[in-house]
Amino acid sequence: MKKLLIVYHSQGGGTRKMADAVLAGAQEETGVETRMRPALEADVEDLLGTDAVIFGTPENFGYMSGALKDFFDRTFYPAQGKVDQLPYALFVKCSNDGSGAVFNIERIAKGYPLRRVAEPVVHQGDVDQTILDRCHELGHTLAAGLALGIF
Repeated sequence: MKKLLIVYHSQGGGTRKMADAVLAGAQEETGVETRMRPALEADVEDLLGTDAVIFGTPENFGYMSGALKDFFDRTFYPAQGKVDQLPYALFVKCSNDGSGAVFNIERIAKGYPLRRVAEPVVHQGDVDQTILDRCHELGHTLAAGLALGIF
C-alpha cells in the first residue's frame, strides 16, 4: 500500500481547515494510507516512510511558518540520499500573496531533492468553501497519482 504524508502548521486555524480538506480528499482514494502530522511532531522517520508528501503552512512575514522550517531543519541532513525525487505538493494560507513561502519551500525542496508534482494551492484571506474544495482536490490528486503509479 502506498503512503501519503501531510505535514502542516496552523496557528489561527485556517491552515488546519485546509489540511483537513487535503486529508479528506486523499482518504477518498483506495490503496493509499494517508497520515497527517503537525510540523512540530513530524520527523525524519515520517518522511522516510512515505511515498509522497504534502506540506501546508501559513505565510508568516512573507515566509513559511517557523514550525515548517523547523521540520525542514530537522529532516534535511538525515534524509540526504534517501528521498531522492520524492513527490511533493504544498498549500499556503496567506495574508499577502504567498509567493515568499512558496519560493522558499520550493528552494529547500530542491536540496533534498524532492519533486513537485502539483501546482501550489495558495489562498489569501478567510478560508471558504472554494479553497476547501481546491485543497480537497489537491489531496485526492496526490493520492490518486500514487494509487495509479503516476508518482
